Amino acid sequence: MTNIDREKLHRCYPVLDQLSSDLLRRVDQETRLMKAPAGQELFHEGTPCTAYPMLIDGTIRASKSGPDAHEILLYRLNPGETCVITVVALLGGTPYPARGEAETDLTFFAVPRALFLDLVLNSQPFRSFVFQFLSIRMAHLMTLIDDIAFRRVDQRLASHLLLHPEPISATHQKLADALGTTREVVSRILESFQESGMLRLGRKRIEILNRNALQRVHQAEGN
Repeated sequence: MTNIDREKLHRCYPVLDQLSSDLLRRVDQETRLMKAPAGQELFHEGTPCTAYPMLIDGTIRASKSGPDAHEILLYRLNPGETCVITVVALLGGTPYPARGEAETDLTFFAVPRALFLDLVLNSQPFRSFVFQFLSIRMAHLMTLIDDIAFRRVDQRLASHLLLHPEPISATHQKLADALGTTREVVSRILESFQESGMLRLGRKRIEILNRNALQRVHQAEGN
């Protein structure tokens, strides 16, 4: 690991500054600098999990696919964060339960499983860092499950649109992937929103015309 690489890693993961000298030496010696282009699959469901990624550049997209190949976005991993899918697999010695893809060009350090486990067991600051993100991600995933199980797709789509800065630049397929549904369903709902005067649709562009009406859809009760 070069000094430049070390500085960038510590800037993204300041918790490393709190490691013991022995653990820090092992991080320097045993981690591997990795790069991946946008679109490359990093892991998929059922493959062995052997390393913990410490991301310093780019974004990783974690998703889950159903039997019909429809995909739902679980979360995006940014520099300085911890990948809970990897953490669960490493701690349990189990295969990956989901899929990971490079959403942009990536640079990250791969921490071997044995070293990751030693960091968790022997460094209280590192352990707290990992479990804090585990708690945050689990809360997010529970909200996602509630949305999928108990809210209509039109409510979830309205909520999703309201959270985006305008104008919204997204394909119908990208919105469908984020919501775990099909492009046809999203297109049909967007067209109904447009007919109701809430939106104006363009090519990869959505303009909200009536936020109050969209908010009412988002807050509607019942199925």
